[in-house]
Amino acid sequence: MQVFFTNYLLTLRFITISTMEIKGKVYEVSATQQVTESLKKRELILEYIENPQYPEYLKFEAIQDRTNLLDNIKVGDDVEVFFNLKGRKWTDKTGKVVYFNTLQLWRINALSSAGSASSADYAPPVDISSAPDDDDLPF
Repeated sequence: MQVFFTNYLLTLRFITISTMEIKGKVYEVSATQQVTESLKKRELILEYIENPQYPEYLKFEAIQDRTNLLDNIKVGDDVEVFFNLKGRKWTDKTGKVVYFNTLQLWRINALSSAGSASSADYAPPVDISSAPDDDDLPF
């Protein structure tokens, strides 16, 4: 029992660390780029508005077969993006060390399309003033 519980905690910790998500509006979707013979990538720019006065524009990268995830995504769509944060260290010819961060997209859900109106399906309001007063409810 103890071993199973420990493995469960390790799995849960791994999922928590590796899964990041954010919701926003699609600002730009790039065409697929063939970077090398064996690497292709596509970029998504997401408008994230935590403070309407200062919108942020986040660049996500989809690589290899994940580039297809952006085929049906259009500018203006509200989406939920699942991604991993990747970091790299690079040393140039002069010995200067530079660090890079990448937001690597691995799943995307369209919440609403740019062309559709996002109105919730609610029942129409009821005028309770026209209800009869002769009900026998105890409250």
